[in-house]
Amino acid sequence: MNAPEIRVEVAPELALFVPHARRVGVHPLTVDGVSTLGHVVESLGVPLTEVGSLVVDGREVPVSHVPSDGESVAVRPVARPQRLPGAPLRFLLDVHLGTLARRMRLLGVDTAYESTDIGDPALATRSAAESRVMLSRDRGLLRRRELYAGAYVYSTDPGEQLRDILDRFRPALVPWTRCTACNGLLRAATKDEVADQLAHGTQRSYDVFAQCGSCGRAYWKGAHHEQLEAIVERALAEFAS
Repeated sequence: MNAPEIRVEVAPELALFVPHARRVGVHPLTVDGVSTLGHVVESLGVPLTEVGSLVVDGREVPVSHVPSDGESVAVRPVARPQRLPGAPLRFLLDVHLGTLARRMRLLGVDTAYESTDIGDPALATRSAAESRVMLSRDRGLLRRRELYAGAYVYSTDPGEQLRDILDRFRPALVPWTRCTACNGLLRAATKDEVADQLAHGTQRSYDVFAQCGSCGRAYWKGAHHEQLEAIVERALAEFAS
């Protein structure tokens, strides 16, 4: 008796995850009659975090659906903007996404970041415990069932990464309110309060300061402010509500 066979079409947006031969068109796939459709899709290389819907013979089915012989399956991407249950929207980034984490914090997005490799189980546990969306380029991490939610970071360029995440999730942007070092909230500070962190030139040249309520780091409009301002202005122009 022949094993059951289904026909699968993967959306172009998800083509990078599957073998080259399956990237365009509808292709046959042998299944075992036991595994769920979610498992089948993951076996092709597509993280379920990137799947918006699974359509079998014209009807949407859950990932728990067990495909039968002759079914036609369409794997569709997540709709944008992606809406997640609960609030507020918070993120967790792995060790490889430090620049993206700092830029998200610059925009006031609640962004936790692990600067050391604490391992996939610990990251997944933190995502679940703190209800944070796990951002990573590690497909194995995004397959962990205990994640609260997750998203694959498609680009290796920090600017493109930021635009993609803002486009996908549309978080509220409140620039200049978070510490880019630790994610703590900033408050206005006097020069005397942060004097121990200022060089003599800075003390003479600047009068407006902010300080992180968590780590105590001081902020002012220094030499790199124009570059940071450009990042903020681009994000607000395209994604501010």
